[in-house]
Amino acid sequence: MSREGLEIKVVDPPPQPPVSNVSAARSSPGGRQRASFAEFRPFKLWFPWLVPAIVAANIVLFAVSMFINDCPKNSQKCSARFLGRFAFQPMKENPLLGPSSSTLEKMGALEVTMVVDKHQVWRLFTCIWLHAGVFHVLANMLSLIFIGIRLEQEFGFVRIGLLYMISGFGGSLLSSLFNREGISVGASGALFGLLGAMLSELLTNWTIYANKFAALLTLIFIIAINLAVGILPHVDNFAHLGGFTSGFLLGFVFLIRPQYGYFNQRNNPRGYAAPSAKSKHKPYQYVLWITSLLLLIAGYTVGLIVLLRGTDLNKHCSWCHYLSCMPTSLWNCKSQNMYCKSSQIGKQMNLTCIANGRTEMYTLGNENQSQIQQMCSQLCS
Repeated sequence: MSREGLEIKVVDPPPQPPVSNVSAARSSPGGRQRASFAEFRPFKLWFPWLVPAIVAANIVLFAVSMFINDCPKNSQKCSARFLGRFAFQPMKENPLLGPSSSTLEKMGALEVTMVVDKHQVWRLFTCIWLHAGVFHVLANMLSLIFIGIRLEQEFGFVRIGLLYMISGFGGSLLSSLFNREGISVGASGALFGLLGAMLSELLTNWTIYANKFAALLTLIFIIAINLAVGILPHVDNFAHLGGFTSGFLLGFVFLIRPQYGYFNQRNNPRGYAAPSAKSKHKPYQYVLWITSLLLLIAGYTVGLIVLLRGTDLNKHCSWCHYLSCMPTSLWNCKSQNMYCKSSQIGKQMNLTCIANGRTEMYTLGNENQSQIQQMCSQLCS
């Protein structure tokens, strides 16, 4: 337009490269660079379905184990007998409110003698899906929901699914190397794998977290709860340690994030010359990736060889058994593995518990082998 002989032209400004939200978020009055985790998402936000499916599967399998256990039929004393077939074993035998050791063994609990002598390596995987009681399954599943859904949203079901299963296997493997007595069940190894991966992911991507210490306190709180549960019968802290170590190493493999510069230069318009091309990851991330992968492969290979040879590492560690079960006046750790000598005359059967020497006479009706094992469990408790 023109005004008083002066011509003014309005033109569009030349195109400028877009300013990254992340770069803007980094600038502060003090010159410090900070970024919010919510503002940096190099991966798309996934819909979490795998973690809820794992939670549902664990709960269903626990219900199945209680149905198979059928305490009123196989035991003279049960907790919460009003539940009928789903009644729990006596508190002295299983303080977690769950099935008997023999039921868990039938369903695939980790028993080292079965793995070594009968080569039932599949128990290293099946034990991840079983739980010793109500308290056990609730603690694990609530923790899994709390941390697993966020991880699946950020990294997708493939990465988190592999992380969960491999960590669970690592927990079972370390458990079988040190805890050769009794049985071991639970998803705690896989859960601790997710916690370990969260820690390594937090360390490698420290700058993108706004509430760093809140994340650390959350990890410490969940770890403390599960370690406390680990001193109860049927729950094994060696599985926790093995899963945590596996997950910590796997976090450097599966959960690394691209650099800010690499992520930003992908969004630059065509023809825009970046000051310097950025690699996808920093050099130390590549080093951690390779080192962690090699340590995992070496550790799992050596562990399997030692396990299948039948070597008992617990003999070289006098205090290690306390990590898997802490005996108290409320429960007996030896109740995990109960054996009895029996002698029968007619319908009278005499049982003697090998662990504590107690003897009792029973009058038999139509008891099967499972019911006799339940009698032995009660006698040894």
